[in-house]
Amino acid sequence: MDRTQSGGFLEHVVAVLRESADVKLRASETIAADIARGGELLAEAYARGKKAIAFGNGGSAADAQHFVAELVGRYRQNRPALAALALTTNPSSVTCIANDFGFDQLFARQLEAFAQPGDVAVAISTSGKSQSVILGLEKARELGCVTLGLTGGDGGAMRTLCDLCVVAPSISTARIQELHIAVLHLWCDAIESRLFGM
Repeated sequence: MDRTQSGGFLEHVVAVLRESADVKLRASETIAADIARGGELLAEAYARGKKAIAFGNGGSAADAQHFVAELVGRYRQNRPALAALALTTNPSSVTCIANDFGFDQLFARQLEAFAQPGDVAVAISTSGKSQSVILGLEKARELGCVTLGLTGGDGGAMRTLCDLCVVAPSISTARIQELHIAVLHLWCDAIESRLFGM
């Protein structure tokens, strides 16, 4: 039956909301310590005058940009701007690198340009297998960055390339992304609390 008929879509809405809530509940029971540690690593880096560099593809690119906007702009309250970069926001760089070096080099090339030792590379991939993200993490490690990962499923190759990898307890791309944005907001909380007492 078509979900839009006879209340079928309402049932679908309820089921999806419950599934999303269940992923967050399971996260609270299994990976809360990892989430908290990620916030500590970011806050410690900012306290040392470092920055966050976030990257991912598709919806994960949007999450990276959202995170950076919260840091450069604001999250909860007005406070001094924090240095942060999202590596998908300059179309000229993105298309140049993809054309001249191949899309897989998209993040590694920019990290080579912008990353400094002690900066935090925040890599986001729902599968943990995106080659551009993997190569970005390898470059970040080579440059002496702290590497934080956000992924799902079994963590993929990202798990072994991150100083800390937060793996959402789900195999659904949509549910993983919903948890990722919650984690990124919690990391903003950690940074603002440590630096500004908010």
